[in-house]
Amino acid sequence: MDVVSALRTFLRVAETGSFSAAAVDLGLTQPAVSRQVSCLEEHYSTRLFHRSTNALSLTVEGEQMIPMAQRVIEAVESLGETASPEGVMAAGKVRISLPAALGLYLSDRLPAFLTDHAGLSVDIVFREQPSDLVGEGIDLEVRLGEVTDSSLICRRIGWTTACLVAAPTYINNRGLPNLLHDITDHDCICYNRGGEGRSWNFLNGADIEKVKVAPRMIFNNAVAVHRAALAGGGLAVLSHILAADDIAAGRLVEVMPAFPPARLPITVVYASRRNLPLRVRTVFDFLVNAVAQDVMMGTPQVSAA
Repeated sequence: MDVVSALRTFLRVAETGSFSAAAVDLGLTQPAVSRQVSCLEEHYSTRLFHRSTNALSLTVEGEQMIPMAQRVIEAVESLGETASPEGVMAAGKVRISLPAALGLYLSDRLPAFLTDHAGLSVDIVFREQPSDLVGEGIDLEVRLGEVTDSSLICRRIGWTTACLVAAPTYINNRGLPNLLHDITDHDCICYNRGGEGRSWNFLNGADIEKVKVAPRMIFNNAVAVHRAALAGGGLAVLSHILAADDIAAGRLVEVMPAFPPARLPITVVYASRRNLPLRVRTVFDFLVNAVAQDVMMGTPQVSAA
């Protein structure tokens, strides 16, 4: 038995939760995938999955094997990169989790990137809340705001830029707020990122001013907030990625631009590993460069003085 190959198969089954889905991803037949997992279980004298007619789930032993299997695969990949000649191509699948607005921005740029890296494929998950990176098989995750998990490797790659907006139809009915505290009298559409969303932070000169809001609508996805704002649902804080074209076309109006929403750091995180495989490093560099090319995100945060 090829233990490394079997471990790769085991990880893909654990990630997809299905022998048939893993077979499609790996280019194998479903019986071949099942056979590899069974051989691995026999080799280590332990059951890795609970199997039934309608369900497949990891055993405790299977869950414990995931991080160890990942370390083995990473070590093999690193060894291959070290032993390979210069110019070796990045190959394999990279799974990324990131907020929806940034995902839309990257989706326009991914085709050209993948044309230049024929051996790579990218699996993108739109998610606003932090993930279980190891448990979900996520190689890289982009998070907004401060990262408090000290077990992760973090690299700040940019800053969010957002604006307070409303549709002309809403403004015609309700008028515009003139001061930050006037926002509390308006209908607000909030983006709830992991328990947040009941207050907005704005820059007032060199200070950050928090404004409490009583939202009429709350979404855990920025694209839904964008659509509700376009429909005249109220005031919303939107990324420039989502709002810029609509502001230019008059579909949205920027409200109180003298008091912009406070910026948040954009950070790429990944599990604490000694070496990143070439496939992951290549996509990581793509993320960094893509954010740097955006004039707004690539502009450093200005410190209050």
